[in-house]
Amino acid sequence: MAKKNECEEPRRSVVRHGKLRRSSSWRNLTRVVLTTLLVIGFSGVATAAYAVWGIVRDAETIDLGVPVPAPDAVGAGSQSIEGELNIFLAGSDTRQGQSYNDGEEGELNDVNLLLHISADHQNATVISFPRDLMVPIPSCPSEDGVDNYYSAMSEQQLNSAMMYGGLPCVVRTISELTGMEIPYAAVITFDGVVGISNAIGGVEVCLAQPIVDPNTDLNLPAGDVTLEGWDALQFLRTRYGVGDGSDVARISNQQVFMSSLMRKLKSAETLSDPIKVWSLAKAAVDNMTLSESMKSVQFMQAAAGTVKDINLDNINFVQYPTYAHPYQEGRLTPDYTSAQTLFDLVKSGQSFNVAGVGEGAAVEQTEETAPETVPETPADGTETVPPEGTTEGTETEGPVVLPENITGQSASTASCSAGRTSF
Repeated sequence: MAKKNECEEPRRSVVRHGKLRRSSSWRNLTRVVLTTLLVIGFSGVATAAYAVWGIVRDAETIDLGVPVPAPDAVGAGSQSIEGELNIFLAGSDTRQGQSYNDGEEGELNDVNLLLHISADHQNATVISFPRDLMVPIPSCPSEDGVDNYYSAMSEQQLNSAMMYGGLPCVVRTISELTGMEIPYAAVITFDGVVGISNAIGGVEVCLAQPIVDPNTDLNLPAGDVTLEGWDALQFLRTRYGVGDGSDVARISNQQVFMSSLMRKLKSAETLSDPIKVWSLAKAAVDNMTLSESMKSVQFMQAAAGTVKDINLDNINFVQYPTYAHPYQEGRLTPDYTSAQTLFDLVKSGQSFNVAGVGEGAAVEQTEETAPETVPETPADGTETVPPEGTTEGTETEGPVVLPENITGQSASTASCSAGRTSF
């Protein structure tokens, strides 16, 4: 059962009426849905962008309060968004309108993902932010359409940001934490996971050992398992069945699923099937609220051109680095130094490799997957000093290797779920 936040409550200039109570522990692990935003670009055909436009034109939208000029409409795949592209996705735990409804009210952003496409459109990074991360939350306008604001808070659990101004407040919080402008965003419900896994015909994952979790009615054998529908959702929900039972272990377990999904999304069997492309897009958008900036055929066309040439080797899933919170048991505090290293690298647009494997994942080290490092000091005792502008601990050519405390994996890495590794 999720613990309630125990930090300071926000103050507002007026009283908010009809505020919903906090939701309980249902984990809406919909981070996988962010990968479907890329399928349009991977298809590289005009019909895909227009097909999605046929779905999103009637989608529910929300204004982030960030003016974004719409790109000029030209042929899909032949244009792109100029410079870097940042899209944020929040996973909502709302029961309203969902197949599963246990009567809980309220809404938390239990899943928080930031997709960054480099300015040269050659690299994509999906950054996961743990829901238990304690962060500053800025002053945010209320959702009632009046000029009422929640007061800023110096420290609050990240998954509560949705309570203090909806999706725009979550975006503001992540933007201030990362120092990145985020003009595009969406929020999605857990029915989307079920629909997407069904539309693609299941996702095959490798299990290093059986996963047994009575809390999610999950009992999976070791080996290769194809997951779809509610089984896929339960696999993504499980926390007590993987790693050390923590949310950060669950994130790395989900990255195993996401990388496998990405490989299947980009396979010829998926992209050459217009029915699958349509079904995937519909399963996602039917369960999404989009920012106004995303609701245009021009954006869909430009997004297609922006991501269509990204190689799987250059798509990385990483976790925002954290420490255990010094006085709040079960909570996390930002590792700002490592985070700065990560975001400096992401903003530079340089390719990188992930060296650290998360608690819930297992990757077999081979000559292909082992990270490259600077050669050892020569026998004559002279030292090899990296040239100016390169990162110490990496070769002078090729991708930079992230510090091991920044965990994750490449979309091209066929990793396994580690199962429960510690208790």
